[in-house]
Amino acid sequence: MKLNKTKSTLLFILTLILIVASGYVSAIGIGKTGTGAAKNIILGLDLKGGVSVTYKVTNEDFTKEELEDTKYKLERRVAQFSTESEVYTEGEDKITVDIPGVYDSQKVIDELGKPGSLMFVTTAEEGYEGTDEYPLYTAKDGTNYKVWVNGNEIANAKAQAMTDQTTNASSYVVALSMTDVGAKKFAEATRVNLDKTISILYDDVVVSAPTVNSVISDGEAVIEGQASMEEAEKLASTIRIGSLSLDLEKISSKVVSAKLGNDAIETSLLAGLIGLLIIMVFMIIVYRVPGVVASIALTLYTIMELLVLNGFDLTLTLPGIAGIILSIGMAVDANVIIYARIKEELATGKSTESAIKIGFKKATSAIVDGNVTTFIASLVLMWKGTGPVQGFAITLCVGIILSMITSMVVSRVLMYCLYSMGVKDKKFYGVQKQRKTIDFLKNKVIWFVISILLVGVGFVFMGINASSDKGAFNYSIEFVGGTATTVEFSEDYSVDDFNDNIKPKLADAIGSNDIQGQKETGSNKFVIKTKTLTDEERTALHKVLKEDFKAVLPEGETDFEESTISSSVSEKMKEDAIISVVLATICMLIYIWFRFKNLRFAGSAVLALVHDVLVVVGFYAISRTTVGTTFIACMLTIVGYSINATIVIFDRIREKLAEQNSKKVDVKEVVNSSITQTLTRSIYTSFTTFVMVAVLYVLGVTSVKEFALPIMVGIVAGGYSSVFVTGSLWYVMSKGKYGKKKKEVK
Repeated sequence: MKLNKTKSTLLFILTLILIVASGYVSAIGIGKTGTGAAKNIILGLDLKGGVSVTYKVTNEDFTKEELEDTKYKLERRVAQFSTESEVYTEGEDKITVDIPGVYDSQKVIDELGKPGSLMFVTTAEEGYEGTDEYPLYTAKDGTNYKVWVNGNEIANAKAQAMTDQTTNASSYVVALSMTDVGAKKFAEATRVNLDKTISILYDDVVVSAPTVNSVISDGEAVIEGQASMEEAEKLASTIRIGSLSLDLEKISSKVVSAKLGNDAIETSLLAGLIGLLIIMVFMIIVYRVPGVVASIALTLYTIMELLVLNGFDLTLTLPGIAGIILSIGMAVDANVIIYARIKEELATGKSTESAIKIGFKKATSAIVDGNVTTFIASLVLMWKGTGPVQGFAITLCVGIILSMITSMVVSRVLMYCLYSMGVKDKKFYGVQKQRKTIDFLKNKVIWFVISILLVGVGFVFMGINASSDKGAFNYSIEFVGGTATTVEFSEDYSVDDFNDNIKPKLADAIGSNDIQGQKETGSNKFVIKTKTLTDEERTALHKVLKEDFKAVLPEGETDFEESTISSSVSEKMKEDAIISVVLATICMLIYIWFRFKNLRFAGSAVLALVHDVLVVVGFYAISRTTVGTTFIACMLTIVGYSINATIVIFDRIREKLAEQNSKKVDVKEVVNSSITQTLTRSIYTSFTTFVMVAVLYVLGVTSVKEFALPIMVGIVAGGYSSVFVTGSLWYVMSKGKYGKKKKEVK
């Protein structure tokens, strides 16, 4: 990149102006409404609160399986508001929906729709008695219908705008997706009723009667003829909510507070700011001028991340913060890889300009492979995951794209600008000192034994915990459900008051810190969620509430209103999370195999990844840290961090094998020198990412600490495995393939 001094100075100043301007928008916003300001980012239930709507099942007879199916389908419905919405059952016949970032409960109810029964029908011929596959249904007005498809056989319904390619005229339609069973039945319905109408019956009212224009055999149909987008949205909403297995009636709606309180937001923001400042100071001390460039790029990255979260109305929760932390770590990592390469090139005697050019070029493959691998995984998690998995994946996707832009484009431009402005002396960039190759493989058996012991100890504690009836893990309310106690206090406590003063005493009373308190906005009422209580624990809890905090009993009642609540993480959501992680891992393996053209790279990378995950899982078992929704985000963070660290070393091994251009190479020397040359990068990246999470742990509230601590363990485990385990695994798998040039000393 050739730039004269004047152009470089102008470009550098313009970049700084862009950062200041975008920073102003992110901090203050534009106009009276503050458009673009970070304060307008939608926060999840844990950070901000939202709307809580409770429905009651109106069917006389229903099974537990039908209730679970209805709950899962509601989870899919409310995802239109936020991927971080929660759905759980209360008692035996109620389902509660909590939607973050929305405070108009009536709007939610209107857009979600009125739950009821839905069917695709035609008027039954006289004498038709129905079959198991196509039953007869008699409406309230006495009309007999042949039911072709039930609402629960509709997978989804979406409103869409379409443009005629000839006339450019706009039309509005509802796109339907059927389940496998629904697709088969709908194909028969459209075949029999070609050029006739099939009515959509909802709560005994015909809401639409489209004409069948063709036989539809793939389960994908379009209902045309909607007058406006609003009309299409209304019909789509009716079909979606009508596909529930059970009929529901709204019995209450309220605005609820954040679960973690304002302190969680303030401390997380402060921690993020302090962490970034520490990283910037560290980068400047270690890398000098490139460190200044990295600091500018990181500033721009952070601002862009906030603007994108705001612009695309993405919901930010603790799992989302995990995605941001990981992507910040990857952004720092990219800069570390580049600048380490530049220092290496300067050490070989190259000019500063050549070193910058070659440094960026040689770092590209490691950065691209590391980011693309994690990006592929995040896309799979977005596609297959639900709830916190999807929220994590979205913020990670955004972060990876932005970190690639800032590290590969912005940093490069700024580096060339500073060079052209006269910052050319090697002392401004640092020269890599000669490093003696460390024989990491000499003790490979010891590294393997340590890893086996670390993983094994975790399994031992799981067994001990399970045999002592405590459970292998300390599962949270989100995973196993519990008891919801509705309490009205005589004083107006805030959520922060609850977390700081009330929660600790309740925790002592029931012997568990897994307690959530959500305040009903505009009142002194709290819904306190705890584990399932024994009679003794319930008595102790109520005593604290009455005597210590003067809780008011409902009129005419002798105790507080209680209900049993299910987990907000459904079995289907857990299943989706497991499947999405497995698929993501397989996709990462395939990509590494493709890029490195060697299955041994992919195999050892995945083994190291599994090692890191199992170490953190073992930590959860040993420390009895609560396993909740943040557990999923923590595991996903470790997966992304681990694979990225591994690829950097593998990239160096691949480079050395290509340089030697022979199958007869000293594999041991290649691995040892590759790990040695990337050791600084491994230490620096682990340190900077660790700092971000450590500050969050030190300053955070209790729930944030429980989220940050396992990630810190994972970062240490990932740093250990990338340096000591991964290369050793690849060496053991590969030494027979490449042979050796000289006799190895063992």
